[in-house]
Amino acid sequence: MNPINNTNLHIEKASTSKIDAVDFDNLNFGKTFTDHMFMCDFENGAWQQPKIVPYQPMSIEPSARVFHYGQAVFEGMKAYKDDDDRVFLFRPDENQKRINTSAARLAIPEFPENYFFEGLTELLKLDSAWIQKGKGNSLYIRPFVIAIEPAIAASPSEAYRFMIICSPAKAYYTGTVKVLIAEQFSRSANGGVGYAKAAGNYAAQFYPTSLAMKKGLQQIIWTDADTHEYLEEAGTMNIFFRIGDKLVTAPNNDRILDGVTRKSILQLAEDMGITTEVRRISVAEIKTASEKGELKEIFGTGTAAVISPVSSFEHGEKTFTLPELDKNSYSSRLKERMLNIQHNTGDDPHSWRYEVK
Repeated sequence: MNPINNTNLHIEKASTSKIDAVDFDNLNFGKTFTDHMFMCDFENGAWQQPKIVPYQPMSIEPSARVFHYGQAVFEGMKAYKDDDDRVFLFRPDENQKRINTSAARLAIPEFPENYFFEGLTELLKLDSAWIQKGKGNSLYIRPFVIAIEPAIAASPSEAYRFMIICSPAKAYYTGTVKVLIAEQFSRSANGGVGYAKAAGNYAAQFYPTSLAMKKGLQQIIWTDADTHEYLEEAGTMNIFFRIGDKLVTAPNNDRILDGVTRKSILQLAEDMGITTEVRRISVAEIKTASEKGELKEIFGTGTAAVISPVSSFEHGEKTFTLPELDKNSYSSRLKERMLNIQHNTGDDPHSWRYEVK
């Protein structure tokens, strides 16, 4: 995968860097941003000249369609730096394809692959000092596109802005999380936009998640919208269950995001000789497995969290506690294997690493 340098990319470097004011040991996720950002507008039926400029506020009109009809999609990626100061991405081709899949679902024009990769590569080269070495450290990358046409008629926009901003990050979740299995609210429905990384999907989660947090829980495991009988996703993550020695996860459908980390974990588990099953999983099955002592682990997977173990779940006003994890747990072993690939400290048999040169 090699970027095609034919975009006529314009680069304006920041006159000074903000990096000396950043405490990299005490970062709040997603609140500190690097010196530059990438942007490209869609006008008159075509994407215009892409550019990298200093990170800064921008002006759009209050009538911009994104504010009224929610035409906004995004991606989540990370860059890593090894001990030799080389910078790597993890399966960026999957993110590039997925943001266009999301865009198409919301009637947003797809963004050219060569614009994406050249812009991302040059942005990371400019801000490489913001990528800290060491496992657990990364640069979180947020590509997104919004509708910017100033018009409030209920129809697709004729103007868009594609952007990439970056934020230094440490671990998103620390320790284990307690979750609530949804019985009333739904994340997405059949025929909807659940498989897309549409901004509105996440806004719709905030209220039910806030109710769970008031009960001392951190996240929700979402169930199918029709019956609330089958498990699908966990908050902003895909979800895995270890029943006995099998690792089980729900199949992709139009309600579930096609997670890059999810598909990578399935492959790594297969590489490690762990039996995996991709099938529907009922709430009743998980509760019964827990009561019989057969439910060994639950963990979420995603770009931000990588792997986030669950210590207990609640359903029907009853709490189910999982066994304490050790270094031999599936989640620990799989996370270690994943981090080794991402940070270039282990083998990469599937060529998932993409070096930024």
